[in-house]
Amino acid sequence: METRCVVLDIGGVLETTPATGWDEEWERRLGLPTGSMHRRLDGVWEAGSLGRITEDEVRARIAAELGLDAAGTDAFMADLWDEYLGSPNTELIAHVRGLRTRCRLGILSNSFVGAREREQRLYGFGDLVDDIVYSHEIGVAKPSPAAFEITCARLGVRPGDCLFVDDVEANVAAAEAFGMRGLLFAGNTEAIAGIEAHVARGCAF
Repeated sequence: METRCVVLDIGGVLETTPATGWDEEWERRLGLPTGSMHRRLDGVWEAGSLGRITEDEVRARIAAELGLDAAGTDAFMADLWDEYLGSPNTELIAHVRGLRTRCRLGILSNSFVGAREREQRLYGFGDLVDDIVYSHEIGVAKPSPAAFEITCARLGVRPGDCLFVDDVEANVAAAEAFGMRGLLFAGNTEAIAGIEAHVARGCAF
């Protein structure tokens, strides 16, 4: 008998994460050219997303790159996490919670060191699904095929049994290339309908 499985992204799917403009505000505060702050911190963002540095090392490198004192670094990190964590997509979360007895459930997220603890405290994602696969914990990010391979292995399912829901087209395409079914998130109504169709009979999308 086939085991149905639904794997969801976090940011833009289970969390609503509109841009807050925090980065542009910090560029203005620091007198930096528009767009230059992220370029200066590219190495930090990549290392943090793949778990190559600790949270303390993130703070230290940001402080050094931007010339921030401890209070400034605290404020910078608070603004970063405020946008990163967004707000819960309560309708979709409630629907996923109702699937616990009907299929395997997982999360696959391109994440940042410190995300698991914060998202568990705010949203309880660890209690929502059977397993969460964070890029900063496995050292690989979507759309790499390895991210999907690890997710299926940890959930104990075959790629063809899985529906992958993400708001980034390249990630959905990569999941489909790996053998999963893909659903590009464009709103709760379509996503819930697609999830229900997959769980009920595995319809193609």
